Amino acid sequence: MLEFALAFALFLAAHVAPAATGLRAAAVARVGRRAWVIGYSALSTGLLVWLVSAAVRAPYVELWAPGRALALVPFAAMPLACVLLAAGAGRANPLSVSFRGGPADAARPGVLAITRHPILWAFALWGGSHAAANGDLVSVAMFGGFAVFALVGMRGLERRARRRGETAGFGLAQGPLGARLRRAASWRLAGEAALGLVLFLVLLALHGPAVGVDPTAWL
Repeated sequence: MLEFALAFALFLAAHVAPAATGLRAAAVARVGRRAWVIGYSALSTGLLVWLVSAAVRAPYVELWAPGRALALVPFAAMPLACVLLAAGAGRANPLSVSFRGGPADAARPGVLAITRHPILWAFALWGGSHAAANGDLVSVAMFGGFAVFALVGMRGLERRARRRGETAGFGLAQGPLGARLRRAASWRLAGEAALGLVLFLVLLALHGPAVGVDPTAWL
C-alpha cells in the first residue's frame, strides 16, 4: 500500500507542479512546446505504468461488492469519454489540457463549443466510472482521485487562463445547448467522434490482455 501511495503522490505532483511552479512555461521557452510535450508525455506514461502496477500489487480491501449493474457503468461512460478525448486532442485550447498550442479556432470550434474541457471531462468519466465498477479501496482511491483531480483542475486552469489574459475562448461554450451543438457540428467533428468510438473498441479489446480483467464478461 505504501508503494501505491508514493506512486499516486508522485503522479499527481507531476501534473500539478510544472504549471504551478512555472516549470512548464520555462521548459517550453527553453526547448519548445513539441519537445516538452514529448518529454512530459513520456514521464506521465512512466508514472502511470508504475501507479497501475503498484495498484495491482496493493492489498485488496473491499468497500462495496462489484456487481453487474456497476460493472456496466463504464460501458455507458467510456464511449463518450473516448469521443471527448478524440475530439479534444487535436484542438488548440489555451483554457484547458491540449496537445496543440495556439488560440482556439472560434470559427470552427468543434467540441470546444460544447465544453471548454473535453479532455478533462474524458478523464473524469473514465475515473468515476471505473471507481464505481471496482469498489475496492485502491481502485476507488486511484480512479476516484483521477476524476476529482480532473474536475478540480478545470477551475484551476480557467483561473490561470484569466490571469494570463486568455479569455477569448470562454464564450465558445456558452448559450443554449442546441445552439452550441449547431456551432460544434462539422464533418471534422463527425470524424473525431468516429475515431473516439474506434478507440473505445480498441481499449475494450485490449483491456483483458493488458489489465487482466475482461469487462465483456459482465455483458
